[in-house]
Amino acid sequence: MAQLLIVYHSRTGGARQMAEAAAEAGRDEADIVLRTADQAGSDDLLAADGYIFCAPENLAAISGLMKEFFDRSYYPVLGRIEGRPYAQMICAGSDGENAARQTSRIATGWRLKEVQPPLIICTHAQSPEAILAEKTIPEDQLDQCREIGAAMAAGLSLGVF
Repeated sequence: MAQLLIVYHSRTGGARQMAEAAAEAGRDEADIVLRTADQAGSDDLLAADGYIFCAPENLAAISGLMKEFFDRSYYPVLGRIEGRPYAQMICAGSDGENAARQTSRIATGWRLKEVQPPLIICTHAQSPEAILAEKTIPEDQLDQCREIGAAMAAGLSLGVF
């Protein structure tokens, strides 16, 4: 069975909910491995057939722990995962575009194949209190995450990618 690795980081729960929704939706089609960024590493990347990267945007960039995952894993897998498909999901307070660009640049360096544009879920958290508060992602937005998880898993299972 094809393996889909979903790596995420979440401080306030938004990205975690997104990653869990994608994982839940893909379980019928592929072996889903859901890992937090601090637990995931190069062995996970090498074992998987495709990836979903899910991170919050912090200060117009991907979160530090997600960046640390990429830093730690980048060179050990360089030249060994080329051509594998990926998608990404960003939980942002306002924009999310720069965080998505960062992940895209890393994936380009690995020569991964983007299978869909980044999904950016905006929480509109703008005050310090709202930014630090636990997030609840609405079901209609989690449905978008489920669609990505199901499509990635089905695509891997069918050999579409």
